[in-house]
Amino acid sequence: MSEIEHTTAAKADSASAPAGRRVRKTIVMVGMMGAGKTAVGRALALRLGVPFLDSDHEIEEAANMTIPEIFARDGEAFFRQKESQVIERLLDEARGVLSTGGGAFLSEANRKMISEKGVSVWLNADLEVLWNRVRHRDHRPLLRTADPHATLKALYEARVPLYAKADLVVHSDAQTSIEGMVDRVLEGLETRPDVLEPVTGA
Repeated sequence: MSEIEHTTAAKADSASAPAGRRVRKTIVMVGMMGAGKTAVGRALALRLGVPFLDSDHEIEEAANMTIPEIFARDGEAFFRQKESQVIERLLDEARGVLSTGGGAFLSEANRKMISEKGVSVWLNADLEVLWNRVRHRDHRPLLRTADPHATLKALYEARVPLYAKADLVVHSDAQTSIEGMVDRVLEGLETRPDVLEPVTGA
Protein backbone atom coordinates (compact mmCIF):
# COMPACT_ATOMS: atom_id res chain seq x y z
CA MET A 1 0.00 0.00 0.00
CA SER A 2 1.27 3.45 -0.87
CA GLU A 3 0.22 6.70 0.80
CA ILE A 4 0.05 10.11 -0.84
CA GLU A 5 -0.30 13.04 1.52
CA HIS A 6 -1.04 16.03 0.31
CA THR A 7 -21.06 9.87 -18.43
CA THR A 8 -21.81 6.90 -20.22
CA ALA A 9 -20.06 3.62 -19.62
CA ALA A 10 -18.43 1.93 -22.59
CA LYS A 11 -17.15 -1.62 -22.71
CA ALA A 12 -13.44 -1.68 -23.49
CA ASP A 13 -10.20 -3.35 -22.51
CA SER A 14 -8.62 0.02 -21.94
CA ALA A 15 -9.51 3.69 -22.21
CA SER A 16 -7.44 6.51 -23.63
CA ALA A 17 -6.59 9.29 -21.19
CA PRO A 18 -5.12 12.76 -21.74
CA ALA A 19 -1.45 13.53 -21.23
CA GLY A 20 -0.33 10.33 -22.94
CA ARG A 21 -1.82 7.92 -20.43
CA ARG A 22 -4.12 4.94 -20.84
CA VAL A 23 -6.39 3.67 -18.07
CA ARG A 24 -5.99 -0.10 -18.04
CA LYS A 25 -7.88 -0.93 -14.83
CA THR A 26 -10.86 0.67 -13.15
CA ILE A 27 -9.95 3.11 -10.38
CA VAL A 28 -12.21 2.38 -7.40
CA MET A 29 -12.77 5.13 -4.82
CA VAL A 30 -13.30 3.77 -1.30
CA GLY A 31 -13.72 5.34 2.12
CA MET A 32 -16.18 6.75 4.61
CA MET A 33 -19.34 8.65 3.78
CA GLY A 34 -18.36 12.28 3.30
CA ALA A 35 -14.81 11.50 2.17
CA GLY A 36 -15.52 12.90 -1.30
CA LYS A 37 -15.58 9.68 -3.31
CA THR A 38 -18.25 10.86 -5.73
CA ALA A 39 -17.03 14.45 -6.19
CA VAL A 40 -13.36 13.50 -6.54
CA GLY A 41 -14.16 10.40 -8.59
CA ARG A 42 -16.29 12.38 -11.05
CA ALA A 43 -13.58 15.03 -11.47
CA LEU A 44 -10.89 12.35 -11.87
CA ALA A 45 -12.90 10.60 -14.58
CA LEU A 46 -13.34 13.92 -16.38
CA ARG A 47 -9.61 14.63 -16.15
CA LEU A 48 -8.75 11.20 -17.55
CA GLY A 49 -11.51 11.17 -20.15
CA VAL A 50 -13.04 7.91 -18.95
CA PRO A 51 -16.52 6.88 -17.70
CA PHE A 52 -17.56 7.70 -14.13
CA LEU A 53 -19.75 5.16 -12.33
CA ASP A 54 -21.34 5.14 -8.88
CA SER A 55 -22.29 1.79 -7.36
CA ASP A 56 -25.00 3.27 -5.11
CA HIS A 57 -26.61 5.00 -8.09
CA GLU A 58 -26.51 1.78 -10.10
CA ILE A 59 -28.16 -0.13 -7.24
CA GLU A 60 -30.90 2.49 -6.96
CA GLU A 61 -31.49 2.40 -10.71
CA ALA A 62 -31.75 -1.39 -10.77
CA ALA A 63 -34.09 -1.53 -7.75
CA ASN A 64 -36.05 1.62 -8.62
CA MET A 65 -35.67 2.51 -4.94
CA THR A 66 -33.38 4.73 -2.88
CA ILE A 67 -30.68 3.24 -0.66
CA PRO A 68 -32.61 4.17 2.54
CA GLU A 69 -35.71 2.48 1.10
CA ILE A 70 -33.74 -0.68 0.31
CA PHE A 71 -32.30 -0.71 3.84
CA ALA A 72 -35.76 -0.24 5.34
CA ARG A 73 -37.48 -2.88 3.24
CA ASP A 74 -34.81 -5.55 2.78
CA GLY A 75 -32.14 -4.88 5.41
CA GLU A 76 -28.43 -4.23 5.21
CA ALA A 77 -27.41 -7.83 4.46
CA PHE A 78 -29.55 -7.88 1.31
CA PHE A 79 -28.17 -4.51 0.25
CA ARG A 80 -24.55 -5.69 0.70
CA GLN A 81 -25.22 -8.75 -1.45
CA LYS A 82 -26.63 -6.60 -4.26
CA GLU A 83 -23.79 -4.12 -3.82
CA SER A 84 -21.17 -6.84 -4.42
CA GLN A 85 -22.99 -8.02 -7.53
CA VAL A 86 -23.19 -4.51 -8.95
CA ILE A 87 -19.51 -3.75 -8.23
CA GLU A 88 -18.44 -6.95 -9.96
CA ARG A 89 -20.56 -6.13 -13.01
CA LEU A 90 -19.19 -2.58 -13.22
CA LEU A 91 -15.59 -3.79 -12.90
CA ASP A 92 -16.19 -6.20 -15.78
CA GLU A 93 -18.01 -3.73 -18.03
CA ALA A 94 -15.84 -0.63 -18.21
CA ARG A 95 -12.42 0.84 -17.55
CA GLY A 96 -13.03 4.08 -15.72
CA VAL A 97 -13.54 5.51 -12.24
CA LEU A 98 -15.96 3.82 -9.84
CA SER A 99 -17.24 5.39 -6.61
CA THR A 100 -18.44 2.89 -3.99
CA GLY A 101 -20.54 3.17 -0.85
CA GLY A 102 -18.82 3.47 2.51
CA GLY A 103 -19.44 -0.15 3.46
CA ALA A 104 -18.42 -1.76 0.18
CA PHE A 105 -14.73 -2.19 1.03
CA LEU A 106 -15.45 -3.90 4.37
CA SER A 107 -16.10 -7.22 2.65
CA GLU A 108 -12.95 -9.30 2.15
CA ALA A 109 -14.44 -10.70 -1.05
CA ASN A 110 -15.03 -7.20 -2.39
CA ARG A 111 -11.49 -6.09 -1.47
CA LYS A 112 -10.02 -9.09 -3.29
CA MET A 113 -12.23 -8.55 -6.34
CA ILE A 114 -11.40 -4.83 -6.54
CA SER A 115 -7.65 -5.40 -6.25
CA GLU A 116 -7.71 -8.15 -8.88
CA LYS A 117 -9.83 -6.29 -11.42
CA GLY A 118 -8.99 -2.68 -10.59
CA VAL A 119 -7.16 -0.56 -8.04
CA SER A 120 -8.59 0.72 -4.75
CA VAL A 121 -7.96 4.32 -3.68
CA TRP A 122 -8.86 5.25 -0.09
CA LEU A 123 -9.75 8.89 0.46
CA ASN A 124 -8.62 9.14 4.06
CA ALA A 125 -10.39 12.00 5.86
CA ASP A 126 -10.35 12.72 9.60
CA LEU A 127 -13.48 12.09 11.64
CA GLU A 128 -14.33 15.76 12.16
CA VAL A 129 -13.93 16.51 8.46
CA LEU A 130 -16.39 13.72 7.72
CA TRP A 131 -18.83 14.89 10.39
CA ASN A 132 -18.84 18.46 9.10
CA ARG A 133 -19.69 17.16 5.63
CA VAL A 134 -22.51 14.76 6.59
CA ARG A 135 -24.09 16.32 9.69
CA HIS A 136 -26.75 18.29 7.81
CA ARG A 137 -27.72 15.53 5.41
CA ASP A 138 -30.53 13.09 6.15
CA HIS A 139 -30.05 10.49 3.40
CA ARG A 140 -27.53 8.33 5.28
CA PRO A 141 -29.45 5.33 6.67
CA LEU A 142 -26.63 4.29 9.02
CA LEU A 143 -26.72 7.71 10.71
CA ARG A 144 -30.42 7.69 11.50
CA THR A 145 -29.75 7.17 15.20
CA ALA A 146 -30.25 9.12 18.43
CA ASP A 147 -26.59 10.20 18.39
CA PRO A 148 -25.35 10.32 14.78
CA HIS A 149 -21.92 11.72 15.72
CA ALA A 150 -21.28 8.79 18.07
CA THR A 151 -22.51 6.42 15.36
CA LEU A 152 -20.19 7.96 12.80
CA LYS A 153 -17.28 7.74 15.26
CA ALA A 154 -17.96 4.05 15.88
CA LEU A 155 -18.18 3.35 12.15
CA TYR A 156 -14.98 5.31 11.55
CA GLU A 157 -13.01 3.45 14.20
CA ALA A 158 -14.24 0.07 12.98
CA ARG A 159 -13.66 0.75 9.31
CA VAL A 160 -10.32 2.57 9.18
CA PRO A 161 -8.22 -0.61 9.64
CA LEU A 162 -10.02 -2.15 6.65
CA TYR A 163 -9.77 0.95 4.46
CA ALA A 164 -6.05 0.92 5.24
CA LYS A 165 -5.81 -2.27 3.15
CA ALA A 166 -6.49 -0.23 0.00
CA ASP A 167 -3.91 -0.26 -2.77
CA LEU A 168 -3.40 3.51 -2.53
CA VAL A 169 -4.15 5.96 0.26
CA VAL A 170 -4.78 9.66 -0.41
CA HIS A 171 -5.24 12.14 2.42
CA SER A 172 -8.44 14.20 2.19
CA ASP A 173 -8.87 17.41 4.17
CA ALA A 174 -11.20 20.39 4.35
CA GLN A 175 -8.74 22.83 2.76
CA THR A 176 -7.94 21.06 -0.50
CA SER A 177 -10.12 21.68 -3.56
CA ILE A 178 -11.60 18.84 -5.58
CA GLU A 179 -9.09 19.49 -8.36
CA GLY A 180 -6.31 19.41 -5.77
CA MET A 181 -7.58 16.04 -4.59
CA VAL A 182 -7.54 14.79 -8.18
CA ASP A 183 -3.89 15.84 -8.40
CA ARG A 184 -3.13 13.79 -5.28
CA VAL A 185 -4.91 10.73 -6.66
CA LEU A 186 -3.05 11.01 -9.96
CA GLU A 187 0.24 11.28 -8.09
CA GLY A 188 -0.52 7.95 -6.45
CA LEU A 189 -1.64 6.34 -9.70
CA GLU A 190 1.65 7.31 -11.33
CA THR A 191 3.20 4.56 -9.18
CA ARG A 192 0.89 1.99 -10.80
CA PRO A 193 1.74 1.63 -14.52
CA ASP A 194 -0.51 -1.43 -14.61
CA VAL A 195 -3.42 0.96 -13.96
CA LEU A 196 -2.32 4.23 -15.60
CA GLU A 197 -0.05 3.28 -18.47
CA PRO A 198 2.10 5.81 -20.33
CA VAL A 199 1.44 5.71 -24.06
CA THR A 200 4.62 5.34 -26.10
CA GLY A 201 5.18 8.26 -28.42
CA ALA A 202 2.56 10.46 -26.70
